[in-house]
Amino acid sequence: MDMFRFLTAGESHGKALTVIIEGLPAGLPLTEDYIALDLRRRQGGYGRGQRQQIEEDRAEILSGVRHGLTLGSPLGLVLRNRDWSNWQDIMQVEPGAEASEKLTRLRPGHADLAGAMKYGQDDVRPILERASARETAARVAVGAVARRFLAEFGIAVRSHTCAIGEVAAQGQGEPDWALVEQSPVRCADRQASERMVGAIDVAREAGDSLGGLFEVWATGVPIGLGSHVHWDRRLDGRLAQAVMSIHAVKGVEIGGGFALARLPGSQAHDVILPADQWGDRPWRRATNRAGGLEGGMTNGEPVIVRAALKPISTLGKPLPSADLATGEAIEAHYERSDVCVVPAAGVIGEAMAAIVLAEAMREKFGGDHIDETKRNYQGYLSTIGPRGRE
Repeated sequence: MDMFRFLTAGESHGKALTVIIEGLPAGLPLTEDYIALDLRRRQGGYGRGQRQQIEEDRAEILSGVRHGLTLGSPLGLVLRNRDWSNWQDIMQVEPGAEASEKLTRLRPGHADLAGAMKYGQDDVRPILERASARETAARVAVGAVARRFLAEFGIAVRSHTCAIGEVAAQGQGEPDWALVEQSPVRCADRQASERMVGAIDVAREAGDSLGGLFEVWATGVPIGLGSHVHWDRRLDGRLAQAVMSIHAVKGVEIGGGFALARLPGSQAHDVILPADQWGDRPWRRATNRAGGLEGGMTNGEPVIVRAALKPISTLGKPLPSADLATGEAIEAHYERSDVCVVPAAGVIGEAMAAIVLAEAMREKFGGDHIDETKRNYQGYLSTIGPRGRE
């Protein structure tokens, strides 16, 4: 069965993050340097904390690649935590070490309380270590591998920051991606970018944090990925779930999203253009309010997913809370943290979208070797014009 899937393991201050990826065809060019590009982008963005100065994320390929080409067997990756040297006693694997002081200060908005209740813990440390967004470094490594596969078919996945706090970028349509990558907050609107930086500075001085909006674009996606026949095969649902799984994401839109609810049908749907206006690909739309997805399937237009990110829950000036052990009033725990992670979250959003699209491409086109997958893909493309032309 041709299925792209993965598992991650590891704690925020443990020895390493590890990844197993299954479902890559043989013959796909892949290097550690390629994966490192996305890992570096995840660590950037104005508003990040001291942890990003300590870590220099790099995924070491342990298996599944020989001489720069995938073998068709599972891909094994490890991302070592440089900060592990400062946490060896607290995060020691072997039994017998002196018990470290229990962490019982609960943080509102985090997994602390629910996780401690669910897993029967009297110490929050076992919960926050895995609930930490450090885990997303492993996901970005997987996303880079998925991106490498998608690139063989001309599919590109990018993201940009739409808003931080109350500062929103202006402009509609596909942004200038060069400007996005030049911006400290990954925003193509230069004036908004400057105001976003200022807003982050104000929040930092106040011991507070900021959320915002990011948007992911996938271009070059063919018609027909996903399916309408079952709820769990609908690609819009799969994309929404993947992006919603990112830490602190509280809302996901596809295309026009919630704004479409305020429009009449005559203004909400994308007119299908006649053949003389298609340009270099079959079937075009006059607009893309659907965000490239109709009936749970891609329709050939860019896939656009937007996510709302709440402010992170660890604050420089902690909120009132309660103690896990006694239930008494206490200030929430503070561990070094970011002020704003919206720019980095966009990179993680790219990774999750790329993973879902890679899954859908493998499902549809299969192939044990990348050349076989490409043949299947090209054969399919030859069938998707008007039926009278076949």
